[in-house]
This record gives sequence, C-alpha cells and structure tokens, in this order.
Amino acid sequence: MKRDVSARIVLNVTEAADLVFAIAVSSAYAPTSERFSATLDGTSIDYRELSDAHGTRLHRIEAQPGELVVEYAATIEGAAEPAPATDTDLLVYGRPSRYAESDALAPTAVAEFDGLTGSAELLAAVSSWVGTRLAYVSGSSLPTDGAVRTLLARQGVCRDYSHLSVALLRALGIPARLVAVYAPGLSPMDFHAVAEAWVDGAWRVVDATTLAPRQTLVRIATGRDAADTAFLNIISGRADLGDVTVSAVADSLPNDDITQLVSIT
Repeated sequence: MKRDVSARIVLNVTEAADLVFAIAVSSAYAPTSERFSATLDGTSIDYRELSDAHGTRLHRIEAQPGELVVEYAATIEGAAEPAPATDTDLLVYGRPSRYAESDALAPTAVAEFDGLTGSAELLAAVSSWVGTRLAYVSGSSLPTDGAVRTLLARQGVCRDYSHLSVALLRALGIPARLVAVYAPGLSPMDFHAVAEAWVDGAWRVVDATTLAPRQTLVRIATGRDAADTAFLNIISGRADLGDVTVSAVADSLPNDDITQLVSIT
C-alpha cells in the first residue's frame, strides 16, 4: 500500500519560544521520500530531531517572534513491522495516566464488559460501547479533558474517544495506549488519534470513531495519552496557532470490520 502524508502548521510567535513538533512519521517506516522544513518570516531556521523509545520523531525549534511555518511531507510504500512491546511497556500502559483514569472507571468497565471471553470480542465491545455513547462534536472538549469528563459529557473528538477506550481497557487488565496517526480516508482531514491494546501478543487498533479504515493508518507518536502524543508542545515562550493543514492519501481504502484484529503497520 502506498500512502502520502503531509502537514503544514502556521504559528504566530509573539514571545521567543521553544517548540516541539510531533508530525513526522515514526522511525519504524522507511519513507521513499521525506521532507521537513521550518521558516520564520520566510527564512529557513534550524531545528533538532529527537527520538523516543517508541520511534516517535520530535522536531525541536527555538523561534524568535514572527510567523513560523513548519511543513512536513512523506511517501510510504509497503508497511512497517508491527510494533513490539517490552515487559516495562506492558506495565506502564496498564497504569492509570493523566487523561486515561482507569482507576476511576474500573467499576464501569467491570459492569459493562465482565464475562466477555474472547480478546477480539472484548476490543469490539469496547469500541462499540464508546462509539455509541459519545457524540463526535468538533470543538466540544477542552485540552485538559480526560476519560471521566468525556464520559460525563457524552461527547468529544478522536482523542476523547481514544482516552475513554484506553481507560476502560486498562481497567480490565489490558495494556492500552494512545497513538497519533495520519489517517487516509478521514473526513474532515486532520491529525487523528486511536487506541492500541496489547492482545494476542501484538498491539491492536481500537478506533471507536470508525472514521477511517484502521489498515491505512500511519503511526506518528505513541504514548500513555495525549500528553505524550500532541503534535505541538510549547515548552516556553508564547506562540498562537494560526492554521493547521493535514493531508493523508492511500492508494486503496479497504473496508474495516471492528470485530477483526488490526495492527498499525
């Protein structure tokens, strides 16, 4: 499968800022072409690339006041190997985290899903349960909302759906995490977030929004929740987001069945 992805982010930097972007595809891929650039008021500026333990590629930029434009594009042909997991990973992703409060949601998880025997059956049940209890409403949630508040509000966007899925799965003893992705087939197009659960010896995708086929997803960042996977972190200074444009296209869009186990490759 061939996938073309790109992103363009425009920021108005009003105070010298230290910025970290997570928009490049994971190091698990070997793009046939790739480009990253950063300009301030039309002039190229330097950046540093960093990587974390899961292959997330971070671009750190120190920018003076002005209009900062960051652009990325890549073409991927074929697939990456399925992501591995260490014993430490499975421990970390079994714990509650800032936006996935599995301890608080444990009674709900047990009441709704106790007795399900098959791992694929459980993932499909969680995906369906979250998808039918939340309404997808753009702009409905705050950046600080976690799974508990999402469930109470009964609405959210992709990161909220994923946080709730992650929290419920962890509460049931299944390691789960959040993944930021490019999602061919998504409409309207944007960065997308899905959950991954460790089932039958592999990370399996849970996307309760069902807005894009899981088979086409391209991994960007992986972590406990949105705190680890945001496309932009402002470490210091001030920058106002002006515009975000995302594109993700695949040469085929397969039909997706939530009862089937799918991994990001």
